[in-house]
Amino acid sequence: MDVLLVVDMQEGLLRGAPKHDLLAVVERINRLAVRVRRRGGSVVFLQHAGPVGDDFEPLTPGWHLLATIKTEPGDGIIRKTLNDAFFKTSLHSDLAELRADRLLVAGWATDLCVDATIRSAAALGFKVVAVADGHTVSDRPHLAAGRVIDHHHWVWANILPPHSVSILREAEV
Repeated sequence: MDVLLVVDMQEGLLRGAPKHDLLAVVERINRLAVRVRRRGGSVVFLQHAGPVGDDFEPLTPGWHLLATIKTEPGDGIIRKTLNDAFFKTSLHSDLAELRADRLLVAGWATDLCVDATIRSAAALGFKVVAVADGHTVSDRPHLAAGRVIDHHHWVWANILPPHSVSILREAEV
């Protein structure tokens, strides 16, 4: 079964620098979530829980999922405190319970939480698909957002986990 992991698509990400292609990324995540659910898969939303005063402090407006992200009652939600969604969360055991065959990873931020989650999932032996047009990031001081994304696609395609990481566009999944 496919499980779509949607990383940190929360209201707090709207603060700060603009995110690359954000509106289209949200549309693609929503379309993919519909397809995954229809095929009998699951959707799990990962929510970053920041410290007091942070844009992602739990139960503050910035902590909530984006209003434009479409959720369903059967979707999972896992709160995390670090970039890696597997660190001290129930994600690994939840995926085992779901009997996940393949993880589709999308969300924000390409170079931080999305990257850490993809790497951990691959290292744990999951078949991972990085949704190429389903993640976003802001420009970094040294690199434009599009180049950050391109760089991470190259990295993910070349890491050496038990199963290779596939890079597929939303329409290809």
